[in-house]
Amino acid sequence: MRMLHPMICFRRKTYLATGICLVAFVSMLTVSYHWIQKYSLLPKMVLRRNLCRGEVTNNSISVLTGNSTLVIAAYFDNRQEKSTRVIGIVHHEKVKEQYCWFCCPSRDEVYVSKLVTNVHSDRFGFPYAVADMVCMEPTSCDPRYVALHPFPNEDVSISPWFEIKNRKPEAFPVDFTVCISTMFGNYNNVLQFIQSMEMYKLLGMQKVVVYKNNCSQLMEKVLEFYVADGTLEIVPWPITSYLNVSNEWLSKNDGTQIGYYGQIAALNDCVYRNMYRSRYVLLNDIDEIILPIKHTNWKAMMESLEEQNPETGIFLFETHLFPNTIFTPNAIDIPSWNTVPGVNILHHVHREPDRKEVINPRKMIVNPRKVVQTSVHSVLQAFSKSVEVPMDVAMVHHCRIPFQPSLPRKFLIRDTTLWRYSSLLIRSVSQVLQKIPLSPEKQ
Repeated sequence: MRMLHPMICFRRKTYLATGICLVAFVSMLTVSYHWIQKYSLLPKMVLRRNLCRGEVTNNSISVLTGNSTLVIAAYFDNRQEKSTRVIGIVHHEKVKEQYCWFCCPSRDEVYVSKLVTNVHSDRFGFPYAVADMVCMEPTSCDPRYVALHPFPNEDVSISPWFEIKNRKPEAFPVDFTVCISTMFGNYNNVLQFIQSMEMYKLLGMQKVVVYKNNCSQLMEKVLEFYVADGTLEIVPWPITSYLNVSNEWLSKNDGTQIGYYGQIAALNDCVYRNMYRSRYVLLNDIDEIILPIKHTNWKAMMESLEEQNPETGIFLFETHLFPNTIFTPNAIDIPSWNTVPGVNILHHVHREPDRKEVINPRKMIVNPRKVVQTSVHSVLQAFSKSVEVPMDVAMVHHCRIPFQPSLPRKFLIRDTTLWRYSSLLIRSVSQVLQKIPLSPEKQ
């Protein structure tokens, strides 16, 4: 057997020891770096008094003075660590350093911690995007309010204070909440709105949240009716007072600053707003209905889907378009509805076939407690897996102007799944219209 020279053995041992030392040294540096980074984010007490005397804002959108930041709301989030998550809108190239100023209840103490801004990846070419602005909270108290300020040692008495919501989680008073964003453009599709609301009720909805920029006077009557019956929550959405908005989702570099009236910001706020108020949240538009095919309602459908997908909190449903320009012969007609502005979805039961070059978009039912960031057609960050629901289980019934307007009628697919609910839907819509007469001359 060939023997190694003693010097070679010594060198190998030296190299090994040096390598171990280098690995240990790098590990220590890494740990130290992360500790220093985290330490810099820890709240520090400010001993000056009378700092918690500012005005608490109830605005659904607030602009920070001297900053290109819009604040929507602040939410308590302890899913990873005790923190406050502020949902906002920022210019993706003008993110500035900010600090959270926390007011402790029952004591005149203020803590300041550095804010970390996470700009969402989906902004579709627009300069302004949704952002999560996260601050670690003090461990010694549960602050009720937070203010954002660019400095950790200035006077914040003139800054708006935001209530930190979700501090005391509720025990899921409802199972299904539908988030609708956003209502704009003097919206007046009254009949389809009522039909969607009544279909949601038939399928299991207990609450709808609408982010309203503007609508017609006639539509206002409908909104007031559903608010009064307890199924509708209106969130004012005056985004046009702060930004030049687009009514499209993709930027055309025409000077607009954010897409589709800030739809993604509204959806993220709706998820956090309902995180502990609703077992599930549906993210779709008012002209869309997540329509079960194997089941008759959302509850039975979700029980089945969760049984098959136990580690999943995000369920994606494929959208299929039913052109509102194609009328079905011998469709169900209700003469008393003819004076009501809007689309009668019962008249449109032909859907467009799939396009080979286009992937059908999807809308979602999510467990809001599993969502960190959401976009329109998918969740960007989550604490669980996502699953695409097969079309034979459910689909998104989307009744609107066609994607394929030149497609001959013979290529459309007749799909009367919606008609399973027609008798109940006709009765409930007619009852609503009797309670709030909506003839055009009474606008």
